[in-house]
Amino acid sequence: QVQLVESGGGLVQAGGSLRLSCAASGRTFRGYAMGWFRQAPGKEREFVAAISWSGGSTSYGDSVAGRFTISRDNAKNTVYLQMNSLKPEDTAIYYCAAATAGWGASSHDYDYWGQGTQVTVSS
Repeated sequence: QVQLVESGGGLVQAGGSLRLSCAASGRTFRGYAMGWFRQAPGKEREFVAAISWSGGSTSYGDSVAGRFTISRDNAKNTVYLQMNSLKPEDTAIYYCAAATAGWGASSHDYDYWGQGTQVTVSS
């Protein structure tokens, strides 16, 4: 069992930046791959980014590649999502997720989810 708590969401103007944090509990955090997903009202949950347990491999959704960066600090049990050049279409609830085995763009890879944090980008 692992608990995930997102923070750092808020309101930002287009072109601005935000950094989301996801704090994880549990002594097995270093063994989890971590991911970020987002969901806007009336739309399907969308893959944003993922990072392997060691931080050596990352993956990004096409809509955010080049603008967002995922990273992790296992000593702090925290994963981050640095979001730059934000666009109104980035507006969504952002969810942190942990995978006990494997990792990737599918939500089915992930076993634990946070409650989400709202990101709103104004034009």
